[in-house]
Parts: sequence; C-alpha cells; structure tokens
Amino acid sequence: MAGRVLPRAADYRGLRKSWRFDLTAGVTVAIVALPLALAFGISSGVSASAGLVTAVVAGFVAAIFGGSNVQVSGPTGAMAVILAPVVATHGAETVPLLALISGVMLLIMGLFGLGRVVSLIPWTVVEGFTLGIAIIIFLQQVPMAFGTTATVGLNPAIAALAAIGDADWAIAWQTLLMVAITWALILLLPKIHPAIPASLIGVIVVTVLVLLFSMPIPNIGQLPSSLPAPSVPSFDVATLGSLMGPAVSIALLAAIESLLSARVASRMADTGAYDPDRELSGQGLASIASGLFGGMPATGAIARTAVNVRSGGKSRASSAIHALLLLLVIYVGASLVSIIPLAALAGVLMATATRMVAGRTIRSVLRASRPDIFIFFVTAAITVAFDLIVAVWIGLIAAAIVALKHVADQAGVRREELPGDRVAGDERIALVRIDGAMFFGAAEKLQREFDQFTGIEVVIIRLSHLGGLDSTGANALVEIIETFENRGVTVLLKGLQPRHQQMAGAFGVRDALRDGRHAFDTLEDAVDHARSHIRRGPWQPGQGQPTAST
Repeated sequence: MAGRVLPRAADYRGLRKSWRFDLTAGVTVAIVALPLALAFGISSGVSASAGLVTAVVAGFVAAIFGGSNVQVSGPTGAMAVILAPVVATHGAETVPLLALISGVMLLIMGLFGLGRVVSLIPWTVVEGFTLGIAIIIFLQQVPMAFGTTATVGLNPAIAALAAIGDADWAIAWQTLLMVAITWALILLLPKIHPAIPASLIGVIVVTVLVLLFSMPIPNIGQLPSSLPAPSVPSFDVATLGSLMGPAVSIALLAAIESLLSARVASRMADTGAYDPDRELSGQGLASIASGLFGGMPATGAIARTAVNVRSGGKSRASSAIHALLLLLVIYVGASLVSIIPLAALAGVLMATATRMVAGRTIRSVLRASRPDIFIFFVTAAITVAFDLIVAVWIGLIAAAIVALKHVADQAGVRREELPGDRVAGDERIALVRIDGAMFFGAAEKLQREFDQFTGIEVVIIRLSHLGGLDSTGANALVEIIETFENRGVTVLLKGLQPRHQQMAGAFGVRDALRDGRHAFDTLEDAVDHARSHIRRGPWQPGQGQPTAST
C-alpha cells in the first residue's frame, strides 16, 4: 500500500540526461500557469492569491508524489466551477478545509486501488462534461467582461444575463475591449510561433494599456509577498457535516480530471505509463498540502500538462520547477502581479473555455450514433443547468442504458441445421443457439424468440456461444425450459460453460430439465439423444418420468 504513495528512485532515473529539457519545460509551463492560476482563483470566488498558492504547493507535492512523470497540477477551470457555488453558500474561508477533506478522500481512493474505476467512464460522458464546464467558465467571465459583479448564488447563465442588463456602458465598452484584445492575442500569437506564451503576453499588453490610458478597470489587488505559514483550518462538527457533500463532489471531480489528464499525457509522451492509484493518492496529498497553506483543492491540469510535454518535459522535475518559479513570483513579483486588470484574466479564461472542446470532437460526436449524441449533449446541458457531479452520474446512467440496449440487441436465438445427413424425424427437432449475453436486458427478448418455435418434439439449446449469464437470464432459461417441457417438448442443453455453472446451479437450470442427464458436452451426443426420443415417440405431461435411458 505504501507503494501507492511514496516516491521511487525510478522517478528520477534519467534526470542527468533530461534536466535541460525539464528546465525549459518548467519555465514554459510556469509562464502559462501564472495567469491561469490567478484567473481560476478569482473565478472560484476565493482569491487570486489562493489560486497562486495552490499552483505552488499542490503543483510541487503532486510532482513528487503523483503517478505521472509529466503531469502538471494546480487550480483548474472545472474545480473553479464546482467551488463557486460552495463559496457562495459556505464562504471562502471553508475552501482550505474542503481541500483537506477532499484530499483525504482522494488519498483513501488511491490506497484502496480505485484508480482504474474512473477509466470506465465513457468518452461521450467525459466530452459532454468538458463542454458543460467550458460553457460555465465562459459564462462566469461575462460579468467581469462587462465591468460588473456576478449575483451570488445564481446559475451562471442567469447571472451572465443579469450582468449584461446591469452593465454601465461608460465602463463596459472599455472592459469588453480589453477582453477582446487579450482573447485575440491568445488566439493569434500561437499562429506566428507555437512557443510564444500568448496568455502572458496578452495579460501584459492589456495591463500596459489600462495603465497608459488610466482606464477605470478593477485589478487583482494586493497579493501576499510570501507563502503563508501552514496551519490546520479551524472547524466544528456542524461545519464538517455541511461540507461532506461538496467534498465528495470535489474528490470525484479531482479523480476524474486528474486521471483523464494523466491518461492523455501518457499517450503524448514517451516517459512511461502512469499509475492511476498513485496519481489519486498524490493528488490527495497535493490538496491536503494546499489546504494547509490556505489554498484550494487541486487536480491535474490537461492544458498545462500538454504544454509540459510539448515543451520537452521528460521527468517530474519539470513540474516541480514550474511550481518553484511560481513561488519566486510570490516573493519577488507580487506587486507587479497585483496590478493585472481583471478584464485581462476574463479574456484568458474565455479563450481557454473556447479551446477546451476541439471542433473535431464536436464533429465526431455528430457523426456518431443518436444515443451518443444524446448522451453528449444531455451531459453538457445538465452540467450547465444543475451540477457537475449530477451530470456525470446521469451521463453514466444514460450510457449504461445505451450499452445494455446494445448488448441486448446482440443477443438472439438462431435456429441451425442438424449436423450430418438428415434422417426421418429431424424436422421435429429444433437445434437453437443462444448468442450474446443472457442477462436482464435480453432475457425477455430471448423468451419471445423461443415462443416462435412450434411443431417440434425436442429442442436442443446450445449454450456454448452464451457470452454472459446473470440471475435474470438464469431465471429466464428455467422458464423457457419449463414452458417447453409443459408442452411436451423435451429440452436438451448442450455446452453449459464452467463459468456459468454456479449461476445455473443457483437457479436450478438442470433441475428444470425432465432428466438431469439432459445436459451434454458435445453436439453429437445431444443430437443422437434427440433422435432417440423421436424414435420412441413424444412424451406427454402426466405420463410419468422417463426411464434412465432417456
């Protein structure tokens, strides 16, 4: 269990060769992460300083203890989205405690090996969830873009409309112009050269313009010039109880986002596979540490991780360097960072939101099946209208129903020809094969198909192609056998697989047969026995049990 938490020597095996690449990547990621950390801190309803502290503390701890060699962690848009309503209800002072509680939950999930479970979430649910988050992030910036403040507790869409209606256009045109300039620079500069730190340049340009023309646009404000001393947040039992629900949602979100990011990174980089359980425990420790320093819950950040990989990051050192450079900003550059206009950060987040879901992803979804399209857009809509975790659960339920329907559609009964030369009476023998899984979603369909077989005296049911058998399927098989037997049709089973024996035995599948020996391993034996029944003539219900030879 300790192996899912403690660092390993193998984590830094190639550092002597890769340190130059890691240094370059660390600097690049820090430049990208600075405006995002500030923006997500403000967007969550906490503060810019909390976002910066989270990027430093959680970023460093996750780099050391996480399960990916190139993952970059810190505050993210999804976490800001889920924190905003919690802050509105419980206050910003509860966020460090939330980070501690959710961090402990993540640590426990990692220690108990739950990392693989998250990989079971379908692609359409993940992408729908991501689209919903992107829409919320965009809507959350609308009040800032119009120079107003959002109404606490309102849905982001309603709050955005209210902000537009309340806007003072003497100020709003200036804030909108600064947002547009930031956004345009972020979109256009990478086309000149991908290595240009577009977000940082956009923020610097807008900051200079606001100062140069003395625009009445609010800025970040005072930031701490040092890292706060670690301390356990104060709490009482009532507060702890009220925060358990949000903490569960935060832990689940952190698990989903971190593991998705680590999985993407493992496909992008040649730095080895990631350990999902260690990633969960590492992210848990990162959030715990962040909470102790007054920060927010953290997750793996897909965009910053991608920048790390593309900039040449080879080991955990690049993520650690990025965190240390941001720490340097706190001690050396806090006064400069404090004058950044909020409109510039709104532009950064709006640009980020529009790039969270690629156009090719939307096109792929629209070309997919109607159920996939439904799951994608329903998950996105519920994310915006209600809650992120509710959206994931409903998306999972919808995906499960679609998957079960697909499996049920694959299940069926196929009538086959008897092997070998035909003999007299073969027309009164039905050889049928059950394909697919016989489970609760397909049992009724299979029963209906069996009802179509008439004018026969013996039915051989081949089970060798049966993919799965659950309790409902086993019960349905018993009912099928009993229905045939009550009609005077002898049922023979062929090829009941060892993995289905326990379930079949629990529901008395063999007991439902007229004779327990009417179960065969080979098709030849089953056909020979069926033909012997035809030669003796049909058995009628109430006639008494057949002899052992039958």
